[in-house]
Amino acid sequence: MASRRLRTTTRVEVSSDRGVFMISVAAELAEMHPQTLRMYETRGLIEPKRSPKGTRLYSQKDVDRLRRIQEMTADLGMNLAGVERVFELEEQLEAMSRKVAALQKRADQLGAEVERLEALRRELRAEIVPYVRGGELIRHADLHGLDFGVRAGENS
Repeated sequence: MASRRLRTTTRVEVSSDRGVFMISVAAELAEMHPQTLRMYETRGLIEPKRSPKGTRLYSQKDVDRLRRIQEMTADLGMNLAGVERVFELEEQLEAMSRKVAALQKRADQLGAEVERLEALRRELRAEIVPYVRGGELIRHADLHGLDFGVRAGENS
């Protein structure tokens, strides 16, 4: 009988930000020449990580970005200055979106605080007994001549 070999596979998940591809692999994945990739790096369109020895290491995000650059230049006819501008505008949009989200969160917090204070105000208002004025103010000096039905020496 022929012996059967068991085959085991190990799957490793790597963060999409981690540099794992050398330039030749990244260029192949992005369907471009490595020299084109270096040119994009020179223009600041891509920033690969570096190994301790200085080798360029590209992440999956880098490869995705390279594919987007290819799409914008080849399919949409944009030049690299246009691609740079698109990336700048996307970064600004992302920053503004984060700011709007933070402001919305703060507005929600303030709205909840206003509701809490309104409820507290209604609760306190229900507990307050209105003071009805009994009459005019009388100076202490004028009290000597008035009879309040209290005789001298009686305390109520």
